[in-house]
Amino acid sequence: MNIANLKSGNRNLFISLLMTLYVNNICLGQKLHSNIYKSDNYSVFTDKVIQGENVAIVLSANEIIAKTRVYSDSKYLRFIPIKFSINQKDNENESGKNHFLVINENEKTQKFVFGKPKAPNELITNGYLGANYSYEIALDMTPVFDQFEKVGFYETNTGEKIYKKEFEGVYVAGNAEPLSWEYSNLGKKGLKLLQSEKNNIYVLTVNLNPCPTEPVENTRKFTPSTLGKPTFSSGIAIVDANYNLSLEEMVKNIEKDSTFRTGTKWSGVWTRDVSYSTILALAYLEPEVAKKSLLRKVSRDRIIQDTGSGGAWPVSSDRVVWAIAAWEIYKITGDKDWLTYIYKVIKNTLEDDEKTLFDSSSGLFGGESTFLDWREQTYPTWMNNVDIYDSKNLGTNVVFSQAYDVLGQMAEALDQNGAIYFLKSKNLKKTIKNKLWQQEKGYFGQYLYGRNGLILSPKYEALGNALSIYFSVADSTLYSRIIQNTPKLAFGVPCIYPQIPYISPYHNESIWPFVQAYWNLAAAKANDENALVYGIASIYRASTLFLTNYENMVASTGHFKGTEINSDNMLWSISGNLSTVFRIFLGMSFHENGIRFTPVIPKVFDGYKKLSGFIYRKALLDIEVRGFGNKIKSISIDGILLKAPFIGSELVGKHSVLIEMNNNSFDKTPFNLVENKVSLAAPKAIYENGKIAWTPVSNCQYYIVYKNNSILTKTILNTIEVDTNQVCEYKVSAFNTLVGESFTSEPFLVFPRSKSSKIEMENILSTNPKHEKSIEVSLKENKELKFDIEIKKEGFYRFDFRYANGSGPLNTDNKCAIRSLYLDEKYLGTIVFPQRGLDEWENWAFSNYKETYLKKGRHTFNLKFQEWNTNMNQDVNTAKIDYFRSVLIRE
Repeated sequence: MNIANLKSGNRNLFISLLMTLYVNNICLGQKLHSNIYKSDNYSVFTDKVIQGENVAIVLSANEIIAKTRVYSDSKYLRFIPIKFSINQKDNENESGKNHFLVINENEKTQKFVFGKPKAPNELITNGYLGANYSYEIALDMTPVFDQFEKVGFYETNTGEKIYKKEFEGVYVAGNAEPLSWEYSNLGKKGLKLLQSEKNNIYVLTVNLNPCPTEPVENTRKFTPSTLGKPTFSSGIAIVDANYNLSLEEMVKNIEKDSTFRTGTKWSGVWTRDVSYSTILALAYLEPEVAKKSLLRKVSRDRIIQDTGSGGAWPVSSDRVVWAIAAWEIYKITGDKDWLTYIYKVIKNTLEDDEKTLFDSSSGLFGGESTFLDWREQTYPTWMNNVDIYDSKNLGTNVVFSQAYDVLGQMAEALDQNGAIYFLKSKNLKKTIKNKLWQQEKGYFGQYLYGRNGLILSPKYEALGNALSIYFSVADSTLYSRIIQNTPKLAFGVPCIYPQIPYISPYHNESIWPFVQAYWNLAAAKANDENALVYGIASIYRASTLFLTNYENMVASTGHFKGTEINSDNMLWSISGNLSTVFRIFLGMSFHENGIRFTPVIPKVFDGYKKLSGFIYRKALLDIEVRGFGNKIKSISIDGILLKAPFIGSELVGKHSVLIEMNNNSFDKTPFNLVENKVSLAAPKAIYENGKIAWTPVSNCQYYIVYKNNSILTKTILNTIEVDTNQVCEYKVSAFNTLVGESFTSEPFLVFPRSKSSKIEMENILSTNPKHEKSIEVSLKENKELKFDIEIKKEGFYRFDFRYANGSGPLNTDNKCAIRSLYLDEKYLGTIVFPQRGLDEWENWAFSNYKETYLKKGRHTFNLKFQEWNTNMNQDVNTAKIDYFRSVLIRE
């Protein structure tokens, strides 16, 4: 029966009947409804997805109908981060400092004070928020109105001055519907608090987690056959429909200027988004649009790092993923002009990054985790942007190692010597394995972090571990082990594991389809059939049920509602979906001189896979794969058998490729899902009079105290005495066997005052007419600062600067100040002064430090602006420097 030919009423009745049968698992024919993946949480069939009362039916390769509940009763935890907003702006507190609605079943109201958030009580944050929960939020605005009366304005914790006459109202933003983080729309969403009868008290009653009583039905039709793109068919309805859906969404994301927008809610080109998407799919489906998009992210013949933490680069440092994407385009097009240009751009970029980000003592690059660019979502809340710059992240270093490798290949393609780049890639891969591998866990750790003595965060980080396999950083003997030991949750692989407490879903507590796609490529490379089926099902479940490729899902519910920010038509989610066909089922990998085929097809996807009209350089290819397995029985082109699964780039005209699989199973690897877990809270520690004390952490079995980067002791106590005669860093973490080790507390650098000295920067100026207590360094003022220091004791010294940078907020923009530090004319390295808050020029902190051995006598320092210190803004590169600090670490 052809459903499309039925009259509207009969068609709707028939579909309604089908859905009823499907939800109750009554099948009309075993072959039509073959099961692909089944778990306690959901099932994916060849033509449907069932998740409780939610069901999606694939009516054809061009139509899906879904009946889903828009909200879930178990979507939001009972602690909900919120902020208050004056005049619909994010101006109450800096990023990461939230109030929390702590939903206790016996209480229907909660009172807050503007500008004074409190951490929630750990003991009452278990469980989920029920549907349609009516709750009153009361806010005491006394701190604001008192300042209005005293000085005429209120200065927020973000540094913004709000004058009394400008006050229009106060609003609430937050994570649980109908709350929202879109500040400019809070009024439209009815989130304005109203003044009560009580003095300075504003109230709002909200219906949290509004839930329709019945599921909502939606239909998605798509017409990819009219797009002029390669057509695909497999006889498996859910595969074909997802291909066509994603292909249509990819085309919709092409802007009028022939660049890719990032998603429905994300306009413009973003470096990492378009780069990861290009590697997955865009390079071979839209090479010219991908090329133009990548070019949009170049300035000064260097790759642009998007706006980000502390003013973008070099705190955010994963821009070199652009290099891998650009090389992918060359392998597909063979465009020598493109190769010549990108070689120059990548070479310039890596040279700047080496001087700015490479840490010779660890052998690793610093900077934020690739893609995980929302500070408190993956880092301890105490870590500032200098700490993030100093951290050594798995995914970012894997990307750097691959960037060196492709630069070496580019050099050889241009008849130059690429040996130095291959060596750098090899050395970096070796260091990643030595410094970040966790033998007891069977996967790489998240990052090295701390402040002075870095330690390894043992959390699992999905993209970094997936890329370590895909880019061959891990030894091949470790591939299977990494995939097996990955924490596999009910709805997919989480970005990190275990989750961070009190942080709402976005990177934390979330599943990202594009990350899942890279993990699927790794699972295919590891030849893990069960894991691969699980990974593909994770992508198909979400896109089929929700009729689009969303940006992310809540890890515990699998729903797109409930994350901090989300968008449909998300470019890298689209690309990840498409990569299932090209990279896995057809097994296509592109090389400088041709295409290699290594299909990996689980038995549940048995049958044919046919791609028609695929353009590769001067050839037009029809490619068909028959059967299942991870071994090829035979491959032929135009009926002629090939000795190897490889076709050369010299092909011209139309050709047909046929691959017969060996029909072998490769499902021998054990497969288990794990419970989603939340790590312990990090202890909050204080240092005073030779003692470190910390607040107790619920469910902690014992505390781990670190001295520098080694464990000093394990204790059940909440205080410890430390040696004040040595220069040491101390920090403490909480541990229990169920979830492992928490993040550490903020580190304390303990040292006797006699071992530290400082030089007030204003004293080194020949003139100081304004009697400033600090000096400004900018592109116009003090581009070079020379000063001497007298060393009385020979030994190892650590140097840093106390600074302020009010050029932009903590979490975005592109005005991180950067300088080069020289000692006796020898380059010591880069000093970074990240943004600390817009116009907050009295918000002081310490820069990163440099360490070296000094002999007695006078030494000359020079803090100097060099060309490689040019930041992403290019025009504003400004900081205020209070003083220079030196500490004698050891004699």
